[in-house]
Amino acid sequence: MYSLSVRDHIMIAHSFRGAVFGPAQRLHGATYVVDLELRRPELDADGLVVDIGLASQTLAAVLGELNYRNLDEDPAFAGQNTTTEFLARVIHARIADRIRAGELGPAAVGLTQMRVTLHESHVASASYEGDPRQ
Repeated sequence: MYSLSVRDHIMIAHSFRGAVFGPAQRLHGATYVVDLELRRPELDADGLVVDIGLASQTLAAVLGELNYRNLDEDPAFAGQNTTTEFLARVIHARIADRIRAGELGPAAVGLTQMRVTLHESHVASASYEGDPRQ
């Protein structure tokens, strides 16, 4: 299996509901380093997993929708704890939508797996992985 990874970051504000979150129930900021890993069993005709520039642009565009935002104010997240795990799934779904729309070019049809990892710090991260075609 071949893979290609690109990296970017976002800064958000949010709060959580539930005693399990302790002081994070209050509004706080988070900066995430975000890794996008794209995988396929065989390289395309040009010897690529996917165009690295298009992958970087797509990740930046999706993260731009979240960057410098208070997620508590976003109607799309109403009633949801926007945990690191939850956000990894949201970003995965938004990138998968763009792949299916052709934004990563025709080579992206060969992608079979995608993983989005949000690094909260140098010691903690969460990921979501799945087939970007679904």
